Amino acid sequence: MTATAGSITEAGPGRAVRARQSLGSRIAERLSGGLVRAFLIVVGLFWLVPTIGLLISSLRSPEDMSASGWWKVFAKPSQLTFDSYRKLLENGDITHSLWNTVLITVPATVLVVVVGALAGYAFAWMEFPGRDWWFLGVVSLLVVPVQVALIPIAELFGKVGLFGTILGVILFHTGFGLPFAVFLLRNFFAEIPRELLEAARLDGAGELRLFARVVMPLGGPAIASLGIFQFLWVWNDMLVALVFTKSGTQPITVALQTQVRQFGNNIDVLAPGAFISMVIPLAVFFAFQRQFVSGVMAGAVK
Repeated sequence: MTATAGSITEAGPGRAVRARQSLGSRIAERLSGGLVRAFLIVVGLFWLVPTIGLLISSLRSPEDMSASGWWKVFAKPSQLTFDSYRKLLENGDITHSLWNTVLITVPATVLVVVVGALAGYAFAWMEFPGRDWWFLGVVSLLVVPVQVALIPIAELFGKVGLFGTILGVILFHTGFGLPFAVFLLRNFFAEIPRELLEAARLDGAGELRLFARVVMPLGGPAIASLGIFQFLWVWNDMLVALVFTKSGTQPITVALQTQVRQFGNNIDVLAPGAFISMVIPLAVFFAFQRQFVSGVMAGAVK
């Protein structure tokens, strides 16, 4: 009898707690198991359908694509062929534009990461006149839309001979990527323990050595996150490239748009070109996925 009473007494608070829970909380508790995981897997597969469709379309001939949908390949696997990729490699405009994309994206990413890291360290740990005001000025540039600066900078580049060149596009992306880079890395570097930096200075480390040996390794996750964001933004950009490039300096995004305008049914070049343009940034993201997640989690904890 006593055990029964104790069981009822113990069960009473549990029921009271469950009674105070909202309906949404109770539903979330019940659905937090395998059902939610299965649902998320289905949603992930659903979002992959366009990518899978583009890949399969790039491996089919134009005749097969015009005759039926890409899903028909599962019934006729013999339709798969690499002829479209062979034609893509023979298309000088596409291959040259892909190389232009690399020439634009890699320097714009490296410059933003290096300059942003140096400036972030300076704003976080170096004393100089007007440091806080300079940092506020850099942060205020985050609210400036890219569209507002297109025409003035295009006129400036035209006067100095940079309009239509790859260098001009690199400088534009670098200039607009630096405010976010400085803001992100300064806040990350500021969380490094001061004692660690002071110990390195007592061992005789100068500012550059301190930055290279202590700050950069500790800021690796944030730097990797910044590099991924910058790389994806520059690689997938079309607006800036459309304004600042000419026929010989166009990246892959503009080149594919030109192919659509000139050859509306040139799907045997567009499909593999679009897939290559998409799969390269995906490969970069997955290659640095661990560092990216570490940077996001570190920023969330701090």
